[in-house]
Amino acid sequence: MKNITLSADEELIEQARQLARAQKRTLNEAFREWLVQFTQQAGKAEEYDALMKRLRRTVSLHPPYTRDEMNER
Repeated sequence: MKNITLSADEELIEQARQLARAQKRTLNEAFREWLVQFTQQAGKAEEYDALMKRLRRTVSLHPPYTRDEMNER
């Protein structure tokens, strides 16, 4: 595991420590959990963008539907 140094407002750090203590964990544990969630969100956004690009390409392959075709049941 690698160590990093962060800078933040002292009051904010103290509030975070108190919250972590109330959850019976350390601030380091809370930060590691946040880091995992943060990186997973980025991956999900990339997956979404790739899906939208594929769908856009699929939809654009078909000619536009006429009014009658859209109203057929």
